[in-house]
Amino acid sequence: MSELASAKSTNEDHIQSVPVFGYELIREVLLHDLLGNEAPEILYWAGKRIARMYPLETASQIAEFFINAGWGNLSISNESKHEIEMELSSPLIADRCKKNNDCNFQLEAGFIAQQIELQKEVICEAFEHPRKKTDKILITVKWDKKDPAE
Repeated sequence: MSELASAKSTNEDHIQSVPVFGYELIREVLLHDLLGNEAPEILYWAGKRIARMYPLETASQIAEFFINAGWGNLSISNESKHEIEMELSSPLIADRCKKNNDCNFQLEAGFIAQQIELQKEVICEAFEHPRKKTDKILITVKWDKKDPAE
């Protein structure tokens, strides 16, 4: 069993429910009203800040964090020398994508970018690619080994 699958099965018994309406009200309405057009950029940097507050050492720990935070199921779909592709999915994400064509996952992308940066010790940047047909979000993290993190 992969690290990420193991993290998912380990935490399924510890999940408490939160009303979806309340979560989505804050996430999709309130934050965007408060942050305006800059919401995606601010949420990306907020994700990076949260990652610095909760540094994780492995991909399975990142997946576990996502489950515990209610952000969805995270899995590695492809990894190469200079990038990693991760797939994010959940019924909530699928529903969010169907209801809002402009929804974004920049908070999650920023969090992943910073975690990979901490683990690889090089500057990382993440890009989200919504896959509307599969109701999944692909997040690509790229780095250059010649650009060390401080």
